[in-house]
Amino acid sequence: MMKNRTRLATILGPLLGLALLVGTLGASFPDPPAAPPDAGSSEHVVLAGGCFWGMELVFEQLKGVSRVVSGYAGGSAATAHYEMVSTGTTGHAESVEITFDPKQISFGQILKVYFSVAHDPTELDRQGPDDGTQYRSSIFFTTPAQQHLAESYIKELDASKVFDKPIVTTVVPLKGFYAAEDYHQHFAARNPYYPYIVFNDQPKLKALRQQYPQLVVATR
Repeated sequence: MMKNRTRLATILGPLLGLALLVGTLGASFPDPPAAPPDAGSSEHVVLAGGCFWGMELVFEQLKGVSRVVSGYAGGSAATAHYEMVSTGTTGHAESVEITFDPKQISFGQILKVYFSVAHDPTELDRQGPDDGTQYRSSIFFTTPAQQHLAESYIKELDASKVFDKPIVTTVVPLKGFYAAEDYHQHFAARNPYYPYIVFNDQPKLKALRQQYPQLVVATR
């Protein structure tokens, strides 16, 4: 699968990366509905939106995010292995578990980055060069407040016609998250010149820094 990602990225990546960057920079995204501040010091949510390499790269840049883990959600523990998930038959989606401090970054801000930069929420069971249900767009919520805010924001984005097509993101309860193999963790950060990363994920990082500089951790 990694070999296929490299080949597809080499063929399609430049066009896909450019389209993503132009599209996100040109869009005017509304803010999510207001939500009462969370009194806790830590919260987590699992988001799926294509290959977890790029998702992880984006969200680990955000202030208030203390941990991002690549993994699998939607299926069972027995099938939470890369080669099995890659068949598209396990029910799993490549996902990232995001742990954040709601006093520093709100769930609404995380959603805004998710919809506007991290992936294209109008692509059904695919993302860029990757095809299959394991690359679907899905929010695995961990609290009723997250569910309500996510569903309300999707309705708001569809009503505002930010995208040319309807959003296909599903909002479902998190039943289990299983960390991916060690070699997948922080893959994009460790391999910035890997062709797939260059063509598909680096444009997301550039868009994030241009659109939301106030949310991004300062680079050393």
